[in-house]
Parts: sequence; C-alpha cells; structure tokens
Amino acid sequence: MHGTTILAVRDSQCVAMGGDGQITLGGTMAVKHGARKVRRLFRDRVLCGFAGATADALTLVEKFEGKLEEFGGNLVRASVELAKLWRSDRYLRRLEAMLLVADMDALLVVSGQGDVIEPDDGVAAIGSGGGYALAAARALCRHSSLPAAEVVRAAMAVAAEICVYTNEHLILETLTRGTS
Repeated sequence: MHGTTILAVRDSQCVAMGGDGQITLGGTMAVKHGARKVRRLFRDRVLCGFAGATADALTLVEKFEGKLEEFGGNLVRASVELAKLWRSDRYLRRLEAMLLVADMDALLVVSGQGDVIEPDDGVAAIGSGGGYALAAARALCRHSSLPAAEVVRAAMAVAAEICVYTNEHLILETLTRGTS
C-alpha cells in the first residue's frame, strides 16, 4: 500500500494510533497534506486507521463499522467477519486497502487476503511507511519508558523523515483504560 503510514501501539494503560495526512496521486504527487486516516468508531471505543486507495479504504471502514454494530463492539469478531466478507465478496475483494484496528483489549491488522493478525508485542503498522514506523516504535518500546502516544509521535516522525509517501502532519487518537 503506497501513500500513507498508520501506526498503533498498545500498552497496559493506553492504545494510541497515528496516521500521517498525505494523500499521493499517481505515486508522484502529494495532493493533500491533512487527510484524516485514523478514526474513532463504535461509541469512541475503537480506533481504525486505513491505508490504500481512499475510496476503497472508506468503503471498508463503513463495512467494518457495520460489523462492529452487528457484534456489539466485539473487535475480534467484527474483524474476522469483515475479513471473511472482504475475501469472499466479488466486489469487496477487488478493494486495495488495509485496516489497522484497536481497542483496549486487541490490536489487529485486517487485509483483503483474509488476514486478521494480532502482533505479539502490541505494535503494528500499515502503509508505505509502515515498516519504518514499526521499526522505530519497536526500538522505542524496548529501550524507553515512553507512553504509547509518545512512541507513536516519535516513530511517525522517523517514518516521515525516511518515507516519501509519509508527511509530518500527524493525526493521533488514543483510548485510555478506564475512560473508554
């Protein structure tokens, strides 16, 4: 997926998800710098970030919201059901996007190949700059005591320095245990 970076970090007290604001057209030109690719869903208890073709990603976010409602906010069940639908539906399986979803209990990468992946370490990223942000976040988690939101801020800044498809306009959303 080219054109964005979405990163999520989950610790015992908080889950933080950040996304850059760059939208790239044709892989050669940045046409928007302040897009909002991270959203709060299901009564502000779920975070969702997307990467890929914008219309495709927004279609998937809408379908995911429907699954969350259908399954009473159960993130894992909604994600699995979305992945099944995405893979089996003739129209949806052509969509070129990925989702990163999280609540206080789970952090998942959801893809059109039927993948629903929960990382071992509470850190996940998608998009063209995802690998850079993921590496920076893992290093910060292992060698500092920064809270999740600060890890996301710092790692996204590193990704923006390296990835031409990632800018420094960060949208950051957090959920905190006891308040969500």
